[in-house]
Amino acid sequence: MPKKFMKRYLPTPERVRSIESLHFLGDILHEPNLWHINRHSVARAFLVGIFLTFIPMPFQMVAAAFFAIWFNANLPLSVVLVWISNPVTMPPMFYFNYKVGAWILDRPVLNFEFQLSWSWLSGRLLDIGIPLYLGSLLVATCSACLAYLVIQFLWRRKVRSDWRDRQLLRIRHRRATRKPKPGTDAHQSS
Repeated sequence: MPKKFMKRYLPTPERVRSIESLHFLGDILHEPNLWHINRHSVARAFLVGIFLTFIPMPFQMVAAAFFAIWFNANLPLSVVLVWISNPVTMPPMFYFNYKVGAWILDRPVLNFEFQLSWSWLSGRLLDIGIPLYLGSLLVATCSACLAYLVIQFLWRRKVRSDWRDRQLLRIRHRRATRKPKPGTDAHQSS
């Protein structure tokens, strides 16, 4: 089921290769492992995508594509997963990351008041930036590793369940098509 669902909604390799702005990548996009949907490539895609979701940075999709190629993860899924952090989810995610970083550094959580000025940015960059990125790295690492392990576990469980169901079907089919042994009559009474 998850494999069929992903194949239905993820772009095909041919469609991505046809995008002219990506032709500078050359033969990299022809690597078949970037497009396979199997336990390892999907788990690595979750590792890459979830990690970059929690890192406050511009061009997360570009970074996800780069790391997907580097780690041989499913490229479309890695890029799609970074959209977990979107304009609606970013403020609570990054505030949580900041609070985690401030807690680790044993700093008080600062009240947030934003001013669009160079003096405010340069003065607050270290006060907010260090706890934010420390918390982001910690939350991103934990979340990405957890996502990787959960995908591995769920995929294996699904494969075992499907295998067990196929075995039961074979047993039932054999029993249903079994011929009675010669010399025995099912209608004879003892």
